[in-house]
Amino acid sequence: MLYKDYTQELIGFKDATVTNVERKGNYIHIYIVMKRKVHKCPRCGKDTDHVHDYRMQKVKDISSFGSYTFIHLKKRRYACPYCNKRFYEEIPFLPRYQRITNRLIAFILNSFREVTSIKSLANTANVSPTTAIRIFDHIRYSNKSLPRAISMDEFRGNAGGEKFQCILTDPENKRVLDILPNRKGEDLYRYFSKFKDRHNVKYVVIDMSGPYRSLIKTVFPRAQIIADRYHVVRQVAWAFENVRKAEQKKFYEQRRKYFKRSRKLLLKRPDKLTSTEVEEVEAMLRISERLRQAYVLKNEFYKVMDSKSSHEAKKNLARWYMLFYGYNLPEFHDCFRAFTNWQKEILNSFDVPYTNGYTEGVNNKIKVIKRNAYGIRNFERFRNRILHVMA
Repeated sequence: MLYKDYTQELIGFKDATVTNVERKGNYIHIYIVMKRKVHKCPRCGKDTDHVHDYRMQKVKDISSFGSYTFIHLKKRRYACPYCNKRFYEEIPFLPRYQRITNRLIAFILNSFREVTSIKSLANTANVSPTTAIRIFDHIRYSNKSLPRAISMDEFRGNAGGEKFQCILTDPENKRVLDILPNRKGEDLYRYFSKFKDRHNVKYVVIDMSGPYRSLIKTVFPRAQIIADRYHVVRQVAWAFENVRKAEQKKFYEQRRKYFKRSRKLLLKRPDKLTSTEVEEVEAMLRISERLRQAYVLKNEFYKVMDSKSSHEAKKNLARWYMLFYGYNLPEFHDCFRAFTNWQKEILNSFDVPYTNGYTEGVNNKIKVIKRNAYGIRNFERFRNRILHVMA
């Protein structure tokens, strides 16, 4: 009797009596029977404990001691003496019409939080990928309110017939709000219009996207638009790279390859360079005057981004504009136009702590999910998987 008590505690099923345990290869077979008790008839509501017959039901359970586990349940069918209704006893660990236990279902759902393939997690749970997907498809996520700060971005999802999907996050509390099926302005407007609390949104962080800015001014008239600082700095880095590529084409092959390999060194902040790296950079800048001017523009813009407030940033940005006019490098013209068109949003980024950093991190994890799954065409499943992983 003591051995049975310990076995019941080990398998974790309440009111279950273990009658036998067998190991066959990599499988453990546990035979159990539930404690007999009075049941209420589902038809007339009267109590009965009259057993009509038994049947054996094979049920999959979570793995035990490194082996796949099957539960062989001797299941009772009761008969109501008042209305002659036959019905099966209640099994607390087994959902109705299911052949897998509650805790195996919970294990499968929890496994979906890991960035792994469905085939891999299905093999671990000893179920088919189709069964794992069918269980996961019961998961539903919805977003019913908006926080005071929102971050918007797009990513290449290739799901639901659309090339790009839109992601919404809360940069303040570091959580994903929703995944939208596309980035079309009319669909985004329709989505945001259904929120009654949208006028409470104070900050919206975006990359330097004109359509997003126009949309935000319409649906969030009280919100402050913030240009993501990474995307701002990237404009200068791109312009500098264009100068480097144009200049290195003028060199013979060995020197051209040297400049190409020195890309990261030239993009590095001057205060992060070692003494040896400083000498290497100075030697490269002496070869090309245009590259030297671009290097100065890049580093001076880093100083702009180090400003402590929008007021200080505005002054530093004005000095950078003067430096740009003095050098007049064609590769920086697009960069200059972007900064003048987005100056207000860029300056806003110096007064609030919000960026798209968390959103970009989620986008990287989405890429891993896609790579492991070799792409997910079903948008709802793709959306729920992202929200489940990030929950």
